[in-house]
Amino acid sequence: TTLQTFPEVVGAYRMTGALDYVLRVRVADVPAYDAFYKRLTSQISVSDISASFVMEEIKDTTAVPL
Repeated sequence: TTLQTFPEVVGAYRMTGALDYVLRVRVADVPAYDAFYKRLTSQISVSDISASFVMEEIKDTTAVPL
């Protein structure tokens, strides 16, 4: 898919509810996000985009307790 060509995308999810898709994107700063946004929207047609930014990482893991 097109998203596989974007190394900034670390997660992509098709959702239920109000949002159709959620992307987890890692970039260095807001200008880097803006560059990512411009590249993404030049390749994928979207009608509405909403963005939220992490202010502080409290916990981020993929480990599952067994």
